[in-house]
Amino acid sequence: MAGWRFEAIGTHWEIETASPLPEAVRSAVSAEIEVFDRAWSRFRTDSDVTRLGREGGALRSPDAGPLLDTYVALSDATAGAVNPLVADSLTALGYGPDYTLVAGEPRVAPAAWTQRVAWTAEDVTAASPALLDVGAVGKGRLVDRVMAVLTAVPGDVVVDAGGDLRVRGPGVRVALEHPYDASRAIGVVEVGDAALCASAVNRRAWGDGLHHVLDARTGLPVRTWAATWALASDAMTADAVATALFFDGGPALAATWGAGWVRMSTDGRVQRSPGFPAELFIVEGSRRGASD
Repeated sequence: MAGWRFEAIGTHWEIETASPLPEAVRSAVSAEIEVFDRAWSRFRTDSDVTRLGREGGALRSPDAGPLLDTYVALSDATAGAVNPLVADSLTALGYGPDYTLVAGEPRVAPAAWTQRVAWTAEDVTAASPALLDVGAVGKGRLVDRVMAVLTAVPGDVVVDAGGDLRVRGPGVRVALEHPYDASRAIGVVEVGDAALCASAVNRRAWGDGLHHVLDARTGLPVRTWAATWALASDAMTADAVATALFFDGGPALAATWGAGWVRMSTDGRVQRSPGFPAELFIVEGSRRGASD
């Protein structure tokens, strides 16, 4: 397999293909990522979502409906814990465009977010400023878009964006990284013609107990679960489930969507969905693994 490694949207990407990608295909992938980032990155001053947060108005993107429809399902399943208006809550804790990484007072996200923004399949509108953060599903959606660009590329393809990956072809063995020790894994899973997305509190973390997975109802980072992994047919679904698994409604949503999963608590307990095809190195339900 040939590998193409690059940095984009603040993370490391690797695309593996049977033979090296032609320059025209690489350019098409880069353009696809740029279009998505220009629309949805709250870390760019020139993005459409930043303008929406500053002025209100309209944002036009073919991802509008898929992203925000998924957020409705996430919000419903988690009793409002997942909410795209959590952007200001993240900024309040220091994780904003200026990366102060200095926490201020927690800010609760507006609960009635569907009354603040409206959307169709290809548009989002807001009568007043409304800053969106689509981090719960956005990277998965972009992985799917990049895979679509590679449709005509022959042979097997693996698209990996900072641990969110989609595989076209037979199984690829993927390690489930221990959230407290990157040199270890809590297990391995084989991914074939599917997507695996992960989320963990040690990624995008700063300060004492501060990380990017917030409960929109409190404006504070979650404390119970340390890492999640979700396996689904597409990366946006896997990404969404990986986020939902930090909350009580996550397993039920995963079952509704037909996604498999594993999650590890902050005290080292491991749970997984029935039939999830992972080889785990930690006994399910035990408290081993957090510090041993």
